[in-house]
Amino acid sequence: MRVLEIAGLGPGPFCGMLLADLGADVVRVDRPGGGFGFVPAGLDLLNRGKRSIVADLGEPAGVELTLALAERADVMFEGFRPGVAERLGIGPDVCMSRRPGLVYGRMTGWGQRGPLARTAGHDIDYIALAGPLHAIGPVGGPPQIPLGLVGDFAGGVYLAVGLLAALREAQASGRGQVVDAAIVDSAAHLMTMFHSLLAAGVWRDERGANLGDGAAPFYGVHLTADGEYMAVGALEPAFFREFAARLGLGDADHLNHLDPATWPELRTRISAAFASRTRDEWVEVFAGSDACVAPVLGMREAARHPHLVERETFIDVEGVTQPAPAPRFSRTPGSVRRGPSLPGRDAEEIVRDWLG
Repeated sequence: MRVLEIAGLGPGPFCGMLLADLGADVVRVDRPGGGFGFVPAGLDLLNRGKRSIVADLGEPAGVELTLALAERADVMFEGFRPGVAERLGIGPDVCMSRRPGLVYGRMTGWGQRGPLARTAGHDIDYIALAGPLHAIGPVGGPPQIPLGLVGDFAGGVYLAVGLLAALREAQASGRGQVVDAAIVDSAAHLMTMFHSLLAAGVWRDERGANLGDGAAPFYGVHLTADGEYMAVGALEPAFFREFAARLGLGDADHLNHLDPATWPELRTRISAAFASRTRDEWVEVFAGSDACVAPVLGMREAARHPHLVERETFIDVEGVTQPAPAPRFSRTPGSVRRGPSLPGRDAEEIVRDWLG
């Protein structure tokens, strides 16, 4: 599978990385001088497994090179505002006229149409409008920013799913199509279950007021004696009983933990208990149990956790620790075949392999 990625930020590169991890031949078209990213090109892990060629899309030669590569690609995607790719001469119409079976992905925040389509924005703006940002945070407090996970990077996953689905159809029909992947759409789509709960009257449209958003003391985080945190997800009665017993709350049958009226008292008791020992001491208390309790680990700590070490959830590539490809396959595992490529480093190789 040949994928042509027009260099961008965030969700597009993440999509390209995901496809490269799964075995696609991903060629990234960089602008002269690179120009993207917040880290040095050699450490930009979103570009792992890809090859890079430089093309100046402001010049006819750069446009023609990009079109020649598109002519030999199965999938191509860009992350410009609507109309920019057309203005540069690499829009879907011209690319698909040269490669009718091409799947052309468009990664944007607001989508290709709508009143906001041509305005600027970032992850936080898209998840604000779509609903997730409003739902995340403590009661009486401001919304909490979930990094770029719910917007940008989930958007990149949606783009990948769309490209693969469209490619499967193109292999059957011989005709390509455009995939309009908007972060505002994917962020709304991620909230589907919560819209279901809202419609059923079992979810309140406010922060910190629901079973799964931190309101319940048995589904949240608690401070330990050493200033660290333990995460608790003891929802079901059987799990809560084991959690309560190991925490030292006594017989849990009379606590009626699913009744919101009991939550203030339960929070006081649970928080006081966790504050009596260190995080590592609580890890030992809950080890091997079905209490649904885990330590809150930092990025460096996570890479050293025994379970994640055994699963090789994190790997070392060229001296840099990073998440391994996911998901897992029984016959054809994904892999990181190379670290991030410097802009233009692979031009000769790409021209030979793609253009002959």
